[in-house]
Amino acid sequence: MKIDINCDMGESFATYELGNDKEMIKYISSANIACGFHAGDPGWMRKTVTLAEKHGVSIGAHPSFPDLKGFGRRNMDVSPKEVEDDVTYQIGALAAFTKTKRLAHVKPHGSMYNMAANDENLAEAICNAVLKFDKEMILIVLAGTKWVNIAENMNLQVAQEVFADRAFAANGSLVPRGTPGAVIHDIDTVVKRSVKMITEKKVTSITGEEIKLEMDTLCVHSDTPNATKLASKINHALVSAKVEISAINKN
Repeated sequence: MKIDINCDMGESFATYELGNDKEMIKYISSANIACGFHAGDPGWMRKTVTLAEKHGVSIGAHPSFPDLKGFGRRNMDVSPKEVEDDVTYQIGALAAFTKTKRLAHVKPHGSMYNMAANDENLAEAICNAVLKFDKEMILIVLAGTKWVNIAENMNLQVAQEVFADRAFAANGSLVPRGTPGAVIHDIDTVVKRSVKMITEKKVTSITGEEIKLEMDTLCVHSDTPNATKLASKINHALVSAKVEISAINKN
């Protein structure tokens, strides 16, 4: 049994540093690096790419709506073509910092990610940007959503994602941030549910229903309290459960 562990990284900006990327990198197999639209800047993009390459971690773009002030978490009224252009721009910018000038994957951030899970036009726009840049890249999308089918029908490689510390609604969607219980903070609870998700292919929703999910990658966040400790415990618990930690482009 294999699983990828991915983490959103490089989300610092100028002199402001967010998250402990240097420690988190030890416990993951894929890094989703901010490209300047919700966080990050050229300097942090370079530093984070170099960090990932040093540790042999797979590198992917983490594109967002142009929303620095809102950290990319605000819904925006944008056309599909604007989204395609913005995603293309961010992928290209990050790829330029890598040794190979190529990326392994793309994982949209925040509201772009959440909106695309339910908006066919937006989902297709993001898929088009990925396909036109490099059809070998993998698109990370929320497990069980119609976006999975859209991407696969466009002949795009897809990795279905679940979240270690985010609560799921009964329909398989993420509980919106700001809702009580949307983010799970108890470390032992997060570790146990992560192992259950990967080994049993199911998760308990916030209202108690058991949801069956197919998954290829597990997201751990770098900007939550005790993030490094949590990532370490999840990594070790999965290995103890005989789950191999492996990047999605190597599975």
